[in-house]
Amino acid sequence: MLPSTKLTNRATIVVALGFLTLAMAYSARAIIGLSVPIWETELGWTRGQTANVAAIALLVMAIVAPISGAVLDRKGLRFTLLVGMIAVCISCIIVSLANNIWVLLIGFGIIGGIGFGIIATHVIAAAVARVYPKSVGFASGIATSGSTAGQFLIVPLVALLLGSFSWRWGFVGLGIGTALLIPFIWVIPDEDTSKAKNSPSKLSGGHTLDANLKTDLAKLASSPVFHLLFWSYLICGYTTSGVIETHLLPYASFCGFLPVPSATAYGILSAFNLIGMISVGWLTDRMNRPLLLGAIYIIRGLTFWILLNVGSDYETLILFAIIFGMVDYSTVPVTTSLVVSHLGLRVVGLVMGLLTAGHQLGAAAGAALGGYFFDQNSSYDLVWSSSIALAIIAGVLVFVIRDKPST
Repeated sequence: MLPSTKLTNRATIVVALGFLTLAMAYSARAIIGLSVPIWETELGWTRGQTANVAAIALLVMAIVAPISGAVLDRKGLRFTLLVGMIAVCISCIIVSLANNIWVLLIGFGIIGGIGFGIIATHVIAAAVARVYPKSVGFASGIATSGSTAGQFLIVPLVALLLGSFSWRWGFVGLGIGTALLIPFIWVIPDEDTSKAKNSPSKLSGGHTLDANLKTDLAKLASSPVFHLLFWSYLICGYTTSGVIETHLLPYASFCGFLPVPSATAYGILSAFNLIGMISVGWLTDRMNRPLLLGAIYIIRGLTFWILLNVGSDYETLILFAIIFGMVDYSTVPVTTSLVVSHLGLRVVGLVMGLLTAGHQLGAAAGAALGGYFFDQNSSYDLVWSSSIALAIIAGVLVFVIRDKPST
């Protein structure tokens, strides 16, 4: 009974700390959108400049993502989270002191990019898959929903700080919050990697966790399922982290909405994101997963038509937030489950890291293009229109995958 109890306790701790660390890291990522209009007037930074910093952060995250996945597979969750949370904390403090765009680039674009690339849904989802291999969808849905649950409470609070005091206090507060979480990471029990080492892998033919990385990468490169998931996930990044996380709040400001109503709409999006992730996680363990994932992409694409028609109507913005929120991060539990069943539990950290690298490359393109087109045309219409087409393409790619029972 004791080993079973220990495993159960560890599984609960992994889910809980995964939830909390994602809540802080994703809130730190989100409030840059609230700060952009203030930086324009206070510091003279153009929207294109700040969008490029966000794009650089996403590119750094793309580089770090597969590395953090591989580190998770080899060093365990405690080590991985400690490195990531320290980087996020340092990033928030540096940004709070920024007076020129280069400090923002170093603090948010580089150091923040490293931290955000580690404290990310792919790391948490992969860790959860190890402790809940038979219910990957639901368990990972709960843990990774921290990426939106924190924003539901934290981003509106930061908006109040921005309106009442200064944007700098928002980043200081997040830095303190991340620092307070770091000691709790030490409570994560040491990981038992034997299950992952001995689990069947569609790639390995039985070799262990220390197997040749080059061999794994070569086999992934020849896997049709990997490519279908990779390219759909790249598009996923364009249509979420790229254009929404970077540009939704500036777009709301452009439409004439003040910071608190804009942040409230973002909070509503985050609340429904939480509902969507948990609901889809539950469905993942019970229905055809490619059909579910493809439907998510197509519905997401159609929501951008609503965004194109916001104008000055706040209710339309709220409608977009509700529907988009349901299909925003809900791709994570389905994709993680497909990786486990089609590519293997042993390499889930590496594969999710590679998929997330593609996700962040797509996100960087969306962030940079959003800033570029706004500076050129004073409009986001082209970015929203392209998101419709790309999301539908992602849905079609996923429909090609054949479902199979989870391992």
